[in-house]
Amino acid sequence: MRITKFGHACVRLEHDGTTVVIDPGMFTDPGALAGADAVLITHEHMDHFEESRLRAALEADPALRVWTNGAVAAQLDGVAQRVGVVGEGDAFELGGLEVSVHGEWHAEIHRDVPLVKNIGFLFGGRLFHPGDALTVPPHAVETLLLPIGAPWSKVGELVDYVREAAPRVAVPVHDAVLSPIGLAVHTRLVGEDGPGGARLRALGEGESLDLG
Repeated sequence: MRITKFGHACVRLEHDGTTVVIDPGMFTDPGALAGADAVLITHEHMDHFEESRLRAALEADPALRVWTNGAVAAQLDGVAQRVGVVGEGDAFELGGLEVSVHGEWHAEIHRDVPLVKNIGFLFGGRLFHPGDALTVPPHAVETLLLPIGAPWSKVGELVDYVREAAPRVAVPVHDAVLSPIGLAVHTRLVGEDGPGGARLRALGEGESLDLG
């Protein structure tokens, strides 16, 4: 299993010849979708779901499929036959890789901002992408894709989250909203030298990590 980080919250996963792209939003180079077998979308916000780019990718590749929640699927009229609608407790396979779905709601930004649906994806029981929520996977995972900076989060919550999730390694994502200084502060507090104690593996744009 190999992951490559693209803009913001987008990660490209390659496993036994299958390529999956998760959350290619407006801060992600459209090239991240090239050659993908499947696209998984955690929720409808534009930094995770960019409709026109996804439609272009679907038009370019008739074999491409999408898995997402009902709110995103409702915006993909005309290609509904290529969209799998999933939610908490569901599971499906992508090229022999088992994917299970966890979580239901986006983290609260403010009480006056309506909540939207959000799902997280667990790949092969090893790699978890929670989307925009601090959903704890059903068991300790090898790799947690950690939303390190967001309008809805604070560092104390991230510290508690990595302690509870207890991944072997956490890979920061959702970082476009942080300056380099802000990213350094957040990762220091969440990482091994801070109260979070997590083993972090930061990836730059287009950088990959082999998970074995």
